[in-house]
Amino acid sequence: MSVQELSDAIAAARHADVLDSRIAFGELTVTVKLASLVDFIAWLRVDPGCKFSTLVDITAVDHPERADRFDVVYHFLSMYRNARIRVKASVAEDQMVPTLTDIHPTANWFEREVFDMFGIIFNGHPDLRRILTDYGFRGYPLRKDFPTTGYTEVRYDEAEKRVVYEPVKLVQDYRQFDFMSPWEGAQYILPGDEKQGAK
Repeated sequence: MSVQELSDAIAAARHADVLDSRIAFGELTVTVKLASLVDFIAWLRVDPGCKFSTLVDITAVDHPERADRFDVVYHFLSMYRNARIRVKASVAEDQMVPTLTDIHPTANWFEREVFDMFGIIFNGHPDLRRILTDYGFRGYPLRKDFPTTGYTEVRYDEAEKRVVYEPVKLVQDYRQFDFMSPWEGAQYILPGDEKQGAK
């Protein structure tokens, strides 16, 4: 079955769930309604024409300008069909996404990572807590409104003999370039370099 045939078969069988279907770079991306997400993915797993039994990854994309701010993105592999599919669902910042841990147990850590990086809550997850950042971490690092310096820094204080959390402070002002440095590609002779040219 070609990618186009797979796309047509999915659109025909699940037309009530599919909002959009696109083929790019030889891969199929299907956008589904959030309310239909779990049923659609369960169907992808067991349907004889699909058999997408391996969950490869879950991630998200932040679109802060949209009402439905996030796209939650799932990647699946069918070893039976030698095919891949990407499933997307849009979700607002205050909405919860149903967990896939009952269908794909490997979703557990993937969903925790998406929660940790984007703040998306997976309803029904058995142990939804941060997995990559430290305890007490503020914010969600992969959101586009997260500051590039973060909020706090962690370091070991030798005098106090413990780990210390402090607000981030920039230790260096923005550099002022006087263009007298050879690293800046100066096209003139710097003081002291006239001796080099005399050799």
